[in-house]
Amino acid sequence: MDTLSSGVGLGFSLTAIQPSQKHLRTRSSSQKILCFPIQQKFLSYNAYSAGEQHRQKTLISRKGLECRCYAPTEGNASKGDDSGSGPQRKRLAIFVSGGGSNFKSIHAATLDGSIHGDVAVLVTDKPSCGGAEYARNNGIAVIFFPKSKSSSEGLSTDELISALRKFEVDFLLLAGYLKLIPVELVRAFPKSIVNIHPSLLPAFGGKGFYGLKVHKAVIASGARYSGPTVHFVDEHYDTGRILAQRAVPVLADDSPEQLAARVLKEEHKVYVEAVAALCEDRVVWREDGVPLIKSRTNPEEYI
Repeated sequence: MDTLSSGVGLGFSLTAIQPSQKHLRTRSSSQKILCFPIQQKFLSYNAYSAGEQHRQKTLISRKGLECRCYAPTEGNASKGDDSGSGPQRKRLAIFVSGGGSNFKSIHAATLDGSIHGDVAVLVTDKPSCGGAEYARNNGIAVIFFPKSKSSSEGLSTDELISALRKFEVDFLLLAGYLKLIPVELVRAFPKSIVNIHPSLLPAFGGKGFYGLKVHKAVIASGARYSGPTVHFVDEHYDTGRILAQRAVPVLADDSPEQLAARVLKEEHKVYVEAVAALCEDRVVWREDGVPLIKSRTNPEEYI
């Protein structure tokens, strides 16, 4: 698959996302036309407008090529409009492997003002998943990671780190991403990667505990409560510091599917609340390394 090795904001190869170099046409120093085959699989058609770095001016389609004209916006739009007081809008990278319901709830919260940030890019190991489709439909750049062993598609860890830095990402949010995060990525973004897990960690966590497997194990154990956990990511599955939790009763006649549905409803709430706290700089670290969330209304209280 063709890649673009330089130019247009990112300055590195984004396999399976960017158009071929031979289809790049420069109109002027401030405008560029990007043309690429519309039938090419897994392209993120809005990669160059992600993060509001560029403003789409025109769209022309002809003979299997999609051509877009972009012009840089005035000022530093990549960090959002923060002319007022308070923390700057944060830029978020979200990782998904499936339908991305938590991704969708976070994205909606950035649009309605509940989260003081913007989704800059989506990272996925399954470019045809529902989360990736939603991202493309909403003008969010999509990156394929990790690189597939059977093909040349996808980015290496070093390329992903470079890409996320080019997107000026502040936080990495795992939302149903089933791959273990490489240690190099954890070290490149310390205290900046969070995950949501559908149990009250440290119970029912670790490799192999995902999806309905978690809820089946909870019910089989006889536990009276379950619920989602938002935690920082370290070098292992589900062992990072806990940031937020929400308890959900386990009913006597619960099926795994019923419990999963109630836990997921709380996931959407607690993840948005935790991300909002991160974006408002309300997460503080205790001396023993435990993260706490300050109340929005009373900075002297923790929630």
